[in-house]
Amino acid sequence: MGAGHGHRLHFHGHSVVHRAPAYLKVLALLAFVLLVVATPREWYAAFAVHLAIILGVVALARVPFTYLLPRMVIEVPFLVFAALIPFVAEGPRVAVPLPWGWDVTVSESGLVAAWGLAVKGTLGVLASLTLAATTEPNDVLRGLQRLRFPDLLVQIMSFMVRYLDVVTADLGRMTTAMRSRGVDPRSPRHWPALARTLGALFVRSYERGERVHLAMLSRGYDGRLPEPERAAR
Repeated sequence: MGAGHGHRLHFHGHSVVHRAPAYLKVLALLAFVLLVVATPREWYAAFAVHLAIILGVVALARVPFTYLLPRMVIEVPFLVFAALIPFVAEGPRVAVPLPWGWDVTVSESGLVAAWGLAVKGTLGVLASLTLAATTEPNDVLRGLQRLRFPDLLVQIMSFMVRYLDVVTADLGRMTTAMRSRGVDPRSPRHWPALARTLGALFVRSYERGERVHLAMLSRGYDGRLPEPERAAR
């Protein structure tokens, strides 16, 4: 558990983007996201420029787009919400033809709002995935430390990255045990058993956190993670 490990979002490579300092990539991501958010929704050409920039970075990093595309499913709930906006928003209505010959009446302002939410969310997710694909999590944390990010938040993120796979593996073993006993976690009839399993997982994770904290205190932990160079010595 103490050794470094790769992350499932990281794409191993040796491009210029991969070798760039992590703190510079974090600053670039922040600047890009702020620029996208500040762009008016009606500036359609500007969003094409934003997309060209991020695709250029992806090409420079030599990260296959087929590697990023499956991981963009995280924004599907936001796209579903954006698709509902034209139907519930108020204002002038406009008829939109459907592929099978029907017409549906939606709000004109809702269409613009849905477009803005979808395009800005997509660009933000794509930029974030590009950062994750070209930067190891530990490098991101060190970059945040260099940018004087609050130490407590950096430590919380560090433990989240380190133990997320551990908790996920625990959940996988528990669900496997449930299925071996005839319990289907996807069935509403067995959701009470699933809720008890999640409760047990929470208690187990909380107790593991206490043991790790006590082990850190016994090794001189003073509220701040050691610098990598200092820890190596």
